[in-house]
Amino acid sequence: MYLGFLTVCLGNMPLKEKAKWASENGFKALEVACWPRENDRDYSSSDIDVANLTQEEADEIKAYFKEYGLKISSLAYYDNNLDRDPARRAFINNHVKKCIDAAVMLETPLVGTFVGRNIDKNMEENFHEFEKVFTELVSYAENKGIKLMIENCDMRGWQYPGIPGTISYTPELWEEMFKRVPSKNFGLNFDPSHLIPQFIDYLKACEDFKDRIFHVHAKDAEIYTDRLNKYGINDRQLNKDGKDNYGYWRYRMPSLGQVDWEKLIKILKNSGYDGVISTEHEDPLYEGSEEKIKEGLCIGIRHLEKFI
Repeated sequence: MYLGFLTVCLGNMPLKEKAKWASENGFKALEVACWPRENDRDYSSSDIDVANLTQEEADEIKAYFKEYGLKISSLAYYDNNLDRDPARRAFINNHVKKCIDAAVMLETPLVGTFVGRNIDKNMEENFHEFEKVFTELVSYAENKGIKLMIENCDMRGWQYPGIPGTISYTPELWEEMFKRVPSKNFGLNFDPSHLIPQFIDYLKACEDFKDRIFHVHAKDAEIYTDRLNKYGINDRQLNKDGKDNYGYWRYRMPSLGQVDWEKLIKILKNSGYDGVISTEHEDPLYEGSEEKIKEGLCIGIRHLEKFI
């Protein structure tokens, strides 16, 4: 097992600089962001232009990763693969395929994405669409020797306020997901922070889906009881602008939230997991400058390395 981080947090810094800093600060892997060059998503970046990547460029990236003693744990492109706009959906699905092609060139075994949601349809209808879209995407990946994985974020409010923007955020929904697309090349980028605010036992979920966990996100979450008592489980409804705009919970760096990383990593080890623990930095208290972001990443790795 080894430690890495998702490159999104360091923005437009060149990938080689991110790799050098990661190596100098004890990380052994990077989860490389591969959104399209033209993209307006928050928490996204385009560290590799997979749409135009050549084998020569891929070999150059592999060379400096080797020089810095790093792995590429996965390529990351988290977008709405069930978008209600057919043209937009086709573009997103095709970009996932380009990430898969790039993973082959980079000799990287994993590509991560979201399922997403057609906001015009109910859950059952979305699963029918999911089955068609992901049977094709997973087959495309499998034929090239690449595994495709889903991060279990609910993306609440992504398409419509208060509504989850994906259909893959609880163990119930994972069961249906793997029932519809049973390929062993299809799994989870398991992130416990998305289960904390839903009051789901992330340790049990890890045990129950151990055979489907391909990659692990190290992101923490903190629940504030006073705010929960004020806002309830449907969370804050009004006055969301300004500095103090969060609801009853927010993301934190590992060690600053409520995930018991020692217990979680022990479960992963006992299940035979030997992959990456990759920090996904979305802690609002360690954002705003490159210095603060790096400080947050260092807080996380210093805690996690105790248990690896």
